[in-house]
Amino acid sequence: MSPQYDAAIDAPVTLERREGPYGEVVLRRRPAPPGTPAGRAGGDIYEIIANGCFLMDTSDGRSERLLIDAALAALPPERPAPALLIGGLGVGFSLARAAAEPRWGRISVVEREAAVIDWHRAGPLAALSADALADPRTEILRTDLVAYLSDAPHTYDALCLDIDNGPDWTVTDGNGGLYSPAGLAACRARLSPGGVLAVWSAQPSPAFDAALQNAGFTGVRTEEIAVARGVPDVVHLAVRGA
Repeated sequence: MSPQYDAAIDAPVTLERREGPYGEVVLRRRPAPPGTPAGRAGGDIYEIIANGCFLMDTSDGRSERLLIDAALAALPPERPAPALLIGGLGVGFSLARAAAEPRWGRISVVEREAAVIDWHRAGPLAALSADALADPRTEILRTDLVAYLSDAPHTYDALCLDIDNGPDWTVTDGNGGLYSPAGLAACRARLSPGGVLAVWSAQPSPAFDAALQNAGFTGVRTEEIAVARGVPDVVHLAVRGA
């Protein structure tokens, strides 16, 4: 017989709701369904909601890890200790994946929400990211990604960006600038020659692929991760020419 669920028991519980300069951000917890793979603190699933829009949770993480793996695979293997910028701390899957890979050099994470950083440093998400945060290569930069890309003090070998549900589904209006011609030009300027731009999306976006090509990137392509329902998650990849 299939398990029966109690809606009251299985409903998400709000752990914290915080207002910030970019709106409301919420951390929720819900029980993992029976049969869910182990490895999460207490067996629970944590969700981040921004301005009423679901961003991500700890139920899977394959596409967030692909974001890091695909960028590294696209770099020349002889490049020593490539510097990585992760745009968006989220639930920590991308950071944890990067810190587990000894090939990466400096790992910078740009996160504008103080609440998200707090949940990782001293909250429930520390179970996923504590080791990565303690890695001496890791630095957390509390700032807005779009602004940081315009005036960052140095370049990176890879930019792995996951601050929205994709180029066609932004969390706040200001994030749309990242996917504009000016935003993509800023990304290109922050990359070293031969560097890789990887952008997470909840759905394919042929228009964004075309925008990457128009911005002067080469090798534009996508990698997909199938999901239980709906269209696949996508990582858009592009290379800055040498």
